Amino acid sequence: MPVLKNIGFLATCKDKGAQSDIHPITQAAIAWEGDSIKWVGKEAALPDQYMNEKMHDAGGRMVIPGLVDCHTHLAFGGWRPGEFEMRVRGESYLDIAKAGGGILSTVEATRKASEQELFKKASGFLDEIAKQGVTTVECKSGYGLSLKHELKTLQVYQRLAEESPLHIVSTFLGAHTIPPEYKDDRESYIELIIDEMIPTVAEERLADFCDIFTEESAFDIEESRKILLAAKAAGLTPKLHADQLTSCGGAELAAEVEAASADHLEQISEQGIEDMAEAGVVGVTLPLATLYTQEEPLNCRKLVDGGVDVAVATDFNPGSAPTYDLPLAMMLTCNQGRLTPAEVLKGATINAAKAIKRDYRVGSIEVGKSADFAVIDAPNPNFWMYHYKGANCVESYVKGQKI
Repeated sequence: MPVLKNIGFLATCKDKGAQSDIHPITQAAIAWEGDSIKWVGKEAALPDQYMNEKMHDAGGRMVIPGLVDCHTHLAFGGWRPGEFEMRVRGESYLDIAKAGGGILSTVEATRKASEQELFKKASGFLDEIAKQGVTTVECKSGYGLSLKHELKTLQVYQRLAEESPLHIVSTFLGAHTIPPEYKDDRESYIELIIDEMIPTVAEERLADFCDIFTEESAFDIEESRKILLAAKAAGLTPKLHADQLTSCGGAELAAEVEAASADHLEQISEQGIEDMAEAGVVGVTLPLATLYTQEEPLNCRKLVDGGVDVAVATDFNPGSAPTYDLPLAMMLTCNQGRLTPAEVLKGATINAAKAIKRDYRVGSIEVGKSADFAVIDAPNPNFWMYHYKGANCVESYVKGQKI
């Protein structure tokens, strides 16, 4: 029954109180058995039964729950570095698409890639992600846009869940955009999603969630409602890319269908905030996407003040957020999203776990939960975010195992 002792500042991040309440314990210790936490508290109060167990020393540093990245597009073919320069030069999304870039260029590359190639690439990402203290990763499909290739991506995630030490959560995103072969018959593609993709994904238990890009340029409100209700009927929990480019009612729809989360939200309406708060939908901010696309970042303060739990994620993908640096996303949420370091830490732990319905198991340091925590070389969250030097993760534990 190992013990992590000499913790200078322990952020337990329980799902209680305000966004800013991270429930810290100073001079703390954690004991666990197998993959579950058995005791948490002041080191001076460590029960005698643990005194002769194997001790790990945090060196007086801060310990936090394993970070949860609740929005990534982990498996994809190719990269799109040329678009980065084009955006810096001021070229628009339409310009980039006309030049052969955008989501559809990744769709082409992903379709060409084998399942093994996607698995190897995604595994490499996870190795690097783990070094940041991230222990849970949500992974979306959405670059296959056909039954065959969406299943291929989700099967990669299924294999990662079996072979990676991290917690992997899968999301079906067949409604990412309209594939080129259906550009003149979008209704048939929507029928394909509803009649074939969703039933197969649900039957084979390849995903827990169904996401959709709700935007006039992707899937409008009526199309989104139709797809999400079909997914819900099949047992998949709704999630939405909502109100990213326009205030189109995505947040309101997320509340209506009882989605786990609505993500992006840069153009959310006041009504959307009110509806999400009432329905308990988590709002996920993705500041790396607004950084790379040079859009106005989400003011998270208005969501928190409106009663919405805010989570922080990377949106890691090859186009609009080609980095998986979750601590960087956290720092940007402080500087641009107007949240405090404590609020951001809660957003990347328990609130992010709530966004993927895993808060019963991960996201906080409490008895009975998975023994997932990271030792950070900083005295507290304020100094970590203020004197930003990257993850500063000295070591981390997942399911009780040091990685």
